[in-house]
Amino acid sequence: MNKHLKELQNWLQTNELDAAILTSTENVFYCSGFFSDPNERLLALAIFTNAEPFLVCPQMEVPDAKNAGWQGEIIGYTDIEDPWLKIQKAVSQRGLSLKKIAIEKQHMNVERYENIQHHFDAPVLVSAEEKLQKMRMIKSEDEMVKIREACRLADVAIEVGVSEIREGKTEMEILAAIEFEMKKVGVSQMSFSTMVLTGKNGASPHGTPGASKVQRGDLVLFDLGVVYEGYCSDITRTVAFGDINDKQAEIYETVRKAQEAAIAASKPGVACSEIDRTARSIIQNKGYGDYFPHRLGHGLGISVHEYPSLKETNSLKLQKGMVYTIEPGIYVPEVAGVRIEDDLYITETGCEVLTKYPKSLQILR
Repeated sequence: MNKHLKELQNWLQTNELDAAILTSTENVFYCSGFFSDPNERLLALAIFTNAEPFLVCPQMEVPDAKNAGWQGEIIGYTDIEDPWLKIQKAVSQRGLSLKKIAIEKQHMNVERYENIQHHFDAPVLVSAEEKLQKMRMIKSEDEMVKIREACRLADVAIEVGVSEIREGKTEMEILAAIEFEMKKVGVSQMSFSTMVLTGKNGASPHGTPGASKVQRGDLVLFDLGVVYEGYCSDITRTVAFGDINDKQAEIYETVRKAQEAAIAASKPGVACSEIDRTARSIIQNKGYGDYFPHRLGHGLGISVHEYPSLKETNSLKLQKGMVYTIEPGIYVPEVAGVRIEDDLYITETGCEVLTKYPKSLQILR
């Protein structure tokens, strides 16, 4: 049994829970090593206090689960079979009575909730989220090897994007070039939908790339990440194409200073709220507080958005092994949008910045 499964099993015992049934791609992968996104089909990992766990997946994915290294029982099902009947049978064969079950409440849909209630005589359901979030928050050295490579590849992707900027090129043309080059170096999946926004479009924090063309005097914003062996990176850079005006330059430098101050403040024992305030105060003092509408950052790992959230109301203190983003931004409609984002790893004494692409203002000619 791997260490993640063992820790979760110990948690079940301590809290007098009979089982945990995990159904999200991310947590099944974290606890089993098997990564699958079967869409509407059921993926599940059942863990018990005093019985062997089992994995449930579509029959066509059973060989993949074995190849991923899962050593326990695998229950496969076809599209004409009910996987919950098979789960009920496997539990019965283990001689178990499930009265209290931990589930991922944020992930569980109503249909699956009703199936659990029906097949296990209306057990009490409790949340497994907080425990899993805390487990995944602290990265192992094995995980860090993968995250560092994902970050290195994200730097390469930004470099590709910047090199593609030309007057008259559309956002989608630049985006396509980035993802094409990533495929050529073996990246099968981006962490999320790649973002390339030029000019006024950058003032939308989650804008959608389209047919807008790069023009001289534009700031061009890139937000992207790659997945490497199940682990994500997330980086944002903003560069200038041709000379920009004083207002754009001021916005850029304000964001850069806020971001670098937050990085400098990142060390064990410092609260997430303090890191957020460090960056936010710089932006507010320059008069742009109303134009920084989101949290400072978020945890990063198997999911691109993980626990914890770096926001003003989170008193959680940073700990060695945490990985998260620092990404302040200023978005002034009809003027400019600037965001700068790096991925950080908390060490014993401070932090390691995992994404390395330069942050000094680049003015492309």
